[in-house]
Amino acid sequence: MASASPPLPVLIVLHQEHSSPGRVGRLLAERGHRLDIRRPCLGDELPETLEKHAGAVVFGGPQSANDCHDYVRAEIDWIGVPLSEGKPYLGICLGAQMLARHLGARVAPHPEGLVEIGYYPIRATAAGTALLGRTEGAADGEGLACLWPDHVYHWHREGFELATGAELLAEGPTFPNQAFRFGPSAYGIQFHPEVTHHMMCRWTVRGSERLDLPGARPPRAHFLDRLQHDGRIRLWLDAFIDHWLAGGPVAAR
Repeated sequence: MASASPPLPVLIVLHQEHSSPGRVGRLLAERGHRLDIRRPCLGDELPETLEKHAGAVVFGGPQSANDCHDYVRAEIDWIGVPLSEGKPYLGICLGAQMLARHLGARVAPHPEGLVEIGYYPIRATAAGTALLGRTEGAADGEGLACLWPDHVYHWHREGFELATGAELLAEGPTFPNQAFRFGPSAYGIQFHPEVTHHMMCRWTVRGSERLDLPGARPPRAHFLDRLQHDGRIRLWLDAFIDHWLAGGPVAAR
């Protein structure tokens, strides 16, 4: 009997020299996917097709989706590749804002200059709960426990508007659009479920000047809130990655 082919690699797009795919990369590797890491900001080219990839994850970074850098504009245009080929696309923070820009939506700072840096509440919409909500073994109409976390980790100064044809999956009080889906397999999330404890230590030290911005949480709160909220974020991400790769609903484990 012929052995099954190994899973296709997943394209990983990072925006700094020392950036890491964190927990998302680990979960993909656990599922047998090789990580094809590209950094367009350092001159790496993006593939003309995703025929040989299972999907693409575009992560955050210090850039803005409104920047005029050639590689930023080229990356936004490139998102048409996974969309046209029906390949799974996941944009995280900047990657979500780039998807919004590609779809014609506006990306801008908060009108009052507020930021989200730290843990903040979100709420799944009816569409988000339907996507990842029903617990395994629940009878129809019963046991609809929302798998989405009620607090998530953020590090951003800009937010995105909802593009025409996009479906809002989660919302928040400061930046109302927190997660959306476009078509069957393209997702954008404003928050950072990939962040590990090590990454949080690095961000809060190297980006310490941003912790004084209006609305940012103090450094101690980042770690105390992590103890309270990270377990649920891990459960959500584990189920979401399965859903994203399979293109269908996944029950909570």
